[in-house]
Amino acid sequence: MWRDWVLVFGLVPVAVLEGVLNEDLVWRGFSVVVALALLPTLLWRRTHPLAAVVVAFGMLTIVDAASLAVGVDWRGLSTNIFVLLLPYALFRWGSGRQAVIGLAVMSIPLLLSGFDQQIHASADAIPASNIVVGGLVELVAAALGASVRYQDKARARGMDQVKLLEREQLARELHDTVAHHVSAIAIRAQAGRVVASADPVAALDALVVIEEEASRTLAEMRAMVGALRQGTEADLAPQRGVADIERLTNSRGDRPHVDVELSGDLDGLRPSVDAALYRLAQESITNAVRHARHATRIRVSVRGETDCVQLTVGDDGDAGAGGPRSSTGFGLIGMAERAKLLGGTLEAGPNRNRGWTVHAVLPRGSGGS
Repeated sequence: MWRDWVLVFGLVPVAVLEGVLNEDLVWRGFSVVVALALLPTLLWRRTHPLAAVVVAFGMLTIVDAASLAVGVDWRGLSTNIFVLLLPYALFRWGSGRQAVIGLAVMSIPLLLSGFDQQIHASADAIPASNIVVGGLVELVAAALGASVRYQDKARARGMDQVKLLEREQLARELHDTVAHHVSAIAIRAQAGRVVASADPVAALDALVVIEEEASRTLAEMRAMVGALRQGTEADLAPQRGVADIERLTNSRGDRPHVDVELSGDLDGLRPSVDAALYRLAQESITNAVRHARHATRIRVSVRGETDCVQLTVGDDGDAGAGGPRSSTGFGLIGMAERAKLLGGTLEAGPNRNRGWTVHAVLPRGSGGS
């Protein structure tokens, strides 16, 4: 990533400057060379975290062993502190097996450094404490990487759960609509059997097939949606649509005030699109009421066009106040998922001056899955 390149090139002059100004360094030029040789490991710590740890700490192990062999107390540059990014990366992006191997590799130069300090330490020094402190610092960096990894996985699971729930809700709404039409087909087929008793046998057979197929489809769909509901009771309330959006103006109190404008051709919409427009408007208004600071007005516009319907919900609150209009960010994800499933799009973000706007475009005809 570009940030990694900025970090590497930023540390190069720092390492060189420390090598020039620090007069207490042992093997001054060699220490600068070691620091510069360690820097490239930062560039591939995300994609190859274990390899970066092995190369960096393996190099430190070799240098520590060489200094111990010649009897020199080599500690390197303070700039080398950047190697703590490697155990963080190992536990952030590496596997469990890689983390165990990496911990073993990282402990070797730490033990050699402690042994070297024990040889050159004065009588009143406690070199073992340096090993403990160094080990704790590495473990803190590793723990931080593991924590960030866990949080990212938890958020990813939450996003998947929101998408799944949105699919289940859409499936229920599709079921309620399709079941009505399939039931009508079954009733018409039954009536056709009675009326067609005096007609040719082919017509009667066709009506029998229609009845059987319609009944079978209805049963299979009920079984499928029953599994999606995961044991919850069926919602018997009438499905709401665009015509019910105006009711939202009376359920939000005086502040902020909700204005609804319906324009264009809004007749003949698919039931799934009709219900989705209501749900998107309801969620957008709820988010604006909860998160839009100092908002006085929320405007809802639904415009029917030849091939699509556009929904726009905007408020006049403080620009960017509250970030994404959901406490977890999952509300917008669910809305976008619903629009995508219907073959449409949804965009949301702060306005240039004030407020926040949600804009959705849903196709009138068949589209999406």
